[in-house]
Amino acid sequence: MPNDTPRSQPRRRDHSTLQLPCGTCSRWFKTPSGRTRHRISAHPVMPVPPQDNHKPPIPQEPQPPNLAQPSRDEGHHVDMDIHEGHHGADYHDINMDEHPRQPSPQADVHTEFVGCGDHLYRNYHTGLSAEFLYKQNQMPAGQIDRLLDLWASTLAKHNDEPPFADHRDLYNVIDSSPFGDVPWQHFTVAYDGERLADEDRPWMDDQYEVWFRDPREVVRNMLANPTYANEIDYRPYREYSTEGDKRQWKDFISGDWAWDQADEIAKDPSTLGSTFVPVILGSDKTTVSVGTGNNEYYPLYASIGNIHNNVRRAHRNGVAVIGFLAMPKTTQEHAEEPSFRRFRRQLFHSSLSKILDPLKPGMSTPEVTRFGDGHYRRVIYGLGPYIADYEEQLILFYMCVANRDNLDEDALPRTHKYTEALIEEALSDDLWDDFGIVAQLVPFTNDFPRADIFQMISLDILHQLVKGAFKDHLVTWVEKYLRLTHRKRKAQKIMDNIDRRIAAVASFSGLRRFPQGRGFKQWTGDDSKALMKVYLPAIEGHVPQDVVRTFRALLDFCYLVRHNIITEDTLLEIDDALSRFHRYREIFKATGVVLHFSLPRQHSLTHYVRNIRLFAAPNGLCSSITENKHIEAVKEPWRRSSRYNALGQILLTNQRLDKLAAARVNFTRRGMLTGTCLSAAISLD
Repeated sequence: MPNDTPRSQPRRRDHSTLQLPCGTCSRWFKTPSGRTRHRISAHPVMPVPPQDNHKPPIPQEPQPPNLAQPSRDEGHHVDMDIHEGHHGADYHDINMDEHPRQPSPQADVHTEFVGCGDHLYRNYHTGLSAEFLYKQNQMPAGQIDRLLDLWASTLAKHNDEPPFADHRDLYNVIDSSPFGDVPWQHFTVAYDGERLADEDRPWMDDQYEVWFRDPREVVRNMLANPTYANEIDYRPYREYSTEGDKRQWKDFISGDWAWDQADEIAKDPSTLGSTFVPVILGSDKTTVSVGTGNNEYYPLYASIGNIHNNVRRAHRNGVAVIGFLAMPKTTQEHAEEPSFRRFRRQLFHSSLSKILDPLKPGMSTPEVTRFGDGHYRRVIYGLGPYIADYEEQLILFYMCVANRDNLDEDALPRTHKYTEALIEEALSDDLWDDFGIVAQLVPFTNDFPRADIFQMISLDILHQLVKGAFKDHLVTWVEKYLRLTHRKRKAQKIMDNIDRRIAAVASFSGLRRFPQGRGFKQWTGDDSKALMKVYLPAIEGHVPQDVVRTFRALLDFCYLVRHNIITEDTLLEIDDALSRFHRYREIFKATGVVLHFSLPRQHSLTHYVRNIRLFAAPNGLCSSITENKHIEAVKEPWRRSSRYNALGQILLTNQRLDKLAAARVNFTRRGMLTGTCLSAAISLD
């Protein structure tokens, strides 16, 4: 966390209400310059010769910065501000017959600040007001000004003022906070490979910007968060049940991977006894435009494996956005060319390597950092598993050596040594055709110690099981089976009956109702999870019994791997459910619905038991975590932007949200947020 050294509040302007009358008409104005412009346009008069009135000039108040996007200063540090719709008052137009109102004097921190030793805000509710307006309510700038005017009108009779002069003053208060301040940086990437004489590819001449924040500082802020003090593990452990003394897995640090990493660290005398901090990464493209356009962003997220799974899944800032990756595009003519696809993959890995570079020294040399319990510990960083859906996993690397034409056959996990041996011995074309390996690709893990890309790809319950094996495969296969088995009209009648059964489900806690059945276009992960609970009885009697058994086996598998605590007995049940699923799904091949089961998402089911032993309960590494983070880190900031050069505004919004969250954590630790604003004010009387 940032240094808690108190800082004095910078000089701020008082709230300015509409208190300057036009004098000619009934309109009132907030600033003299606004009234002057109104008089010139609405009540023009003939100009008069200038006269020397011997009055001293009024100094001009500094203009606030007005940048539409982050600046590209030397050293890549970002000093951002956002155009908020209109400029500050122009005091060149001040009427010399009237004096502008002076800003309020410097606040007396000993009498106006609430909280021992805190010098950040004038009073108790200023910080809470900033959080409410900017984060919780997400109020636009114009509405903030309107609210402050109404607020000021109620306080005028008490000779008091609102906590902010206007929306710019609110933003400046947030920006001046020292808590959670990790500035954005950027670098540019361009293609520098070989070119043939006749090659003219647009993507080869483009430059691609990548924005990021120092992951080391982000990780240190997480470690220092006092709200995690009782929900963080400082060392790997193996947990056994009290009944039967059987191994069980819950949080990430209880897995074998963290245990093995600690063993490797302990081999070096200089790192012996250090706290291992695995950095969990995740990325996923997301579309923010609604209805039209193709506005996509490629956020990169980071978390730490030490915090418990429930913290990572909850909205408690256990996952932070640390970068926005570039998305190279080209014309349709060149989009499928191998050279462009290789460049796109390598750009992804090279960008990750550059972003994570600040963590590299701390992976071999311990550094001392503060934890949320107030103690300082020596830590060693390491790259942990990568949260990714199927498309992202293809960019990273394949998990195993299974033949892509026959994924049903048993296959061992792919290893770094095995892949290096294949690259040395096999031809490039054979590597891709037979093993799915891009010989020229250098994974980002090659630049970091103890990092193996083939062990880092985590399982994904959302896309592999819920959206994949259940919704995209089995539900679709049932519809196809009905069309193959019955005439078109009969098949439609049966599907309508299935929809009626789904819609007839009684209201009950934990069950979602589908009034129109399951026939809607846009499916979400929550929709698929809700359908899993009611779909099985809806198809009973309309499909063969083996189809029902196939669904039951898959549902058993899904619900078992979603447990918060998985025991040795649970792993046996998972194996049994998978065996039943493989046996009963043959009904779809026998009826001609599918020709084979060489499907990557169904094949991934065979890796769950192994990965549970490595990384503990899979619900702590599911892509639903990053998809939920999209809302707060990308989609909502985009909606509150002006849509013009929106990325710069998204970056600034995320930085302000982090400052507010870090300030709340700091105030909570100081005991400043006990009770409510009203109770605190009453206690001071």
